[in-house]
Amino acid sequence: MTARSVLPHAVVESLAAGAPSSHMDAAVVAVVLGAALLHATWNAIAHGSPDRLTGFALIGIPFTAIGAIGVAVNGLPPADAWPFIVISSILTVTYQLLLLASYQLGQFSQTYPLARGTSPWVVAVVSVTLLGQELSWTEAAGVAVVSIGLMGLVFIGGLPDRASMPALAAAFATGVMIAAYTTVDGVGVRHAPVLTYASWLFLFQGPALPLIAVVRRGRALPGLMRPSLAAGLGGGAASVLAYGLVLWAQTRGALAPIAALRETSIIFGAIIGAVFLGERFGSKRALASVVVVAGIVLINLS
Repeated sequence: MTARSVLPHAVVESLAAGAPSSHMDAAVVAVVLGAALLHATWNAIAHGSPDRLTGFALIGIPFTAIGAIGVAVNGLPPADAWPFIVISSILTVTYQLLLLASYQLGQFSQTYPLARGTSPWVVAVVSVTLLGQELSWTEAAGVAVVSIGLMGLVFIGGLPDRASMPALAAAFATGVMIAAYTTVDGVGVRHAPVLTYASWLFLFQGPALPLIAVVRRGRALPGLMRPSLAAGLGGGAASVLAYGLVLWAQTRGALAPIAALRETSIIFGAIIGAVFLGERFGSKRALASVVVVAGIVLINLS
């Protein structure tokens, strides 16, 4: 099944027509790296929540609130932006559910790198084959090297056993969803002002996990939320900001290099784990991080 058979024809044509330039300036690089740091922060918060569904629900509250305020201020988007907003919202909620499942089934240090490492090369393939973008050889090599470095983090502890396969499958599916909504957003945001587009995305995405938590946890939900209320809401605010920064960056550069740079959140996650969570950084993880940095250098040589 091809992407053209999954997406509406009009959306595919708009994706191909709206492909941005492959050039990335220093400001875009800095913004995407800042978003990666924020992304690693909120994922660490979500993973560390005593009840992970509750943690994800708390993160959804700032999305809903900020989205509602943004919609009230910015109004409706142009008509041709609606397909992208709706499709991206569905993909993002699916991504959130898969990410939650991967965290419930497996270890953060293995599932998170797999999810984030899958996305860059999927975006690269889609952006070249479906959108008609051209990557320089250094950008293409950089995307490949970043992905290799991130995927290498998955296998630091050796080959996964049969018991870990459900978690890894969920993480891989999460990465595919990341690639899918990244591709849709990368062109959709060019059909509407960034703040308007983001506001409607946040309003559509935000309520999903809180509503699921209400159904699943019932009257116990307030008590479950209380211990991690501040951290969860703070993580949600960081996630909103990270998402918004990436949307802005996608109006300024090609999808594949931006997707690869964003996935350097793995490096920040490793540092957060070592400094704040007491996890061992280790020489192998350090080597994998060096590989990722080498990929970033390649991406920015052109």
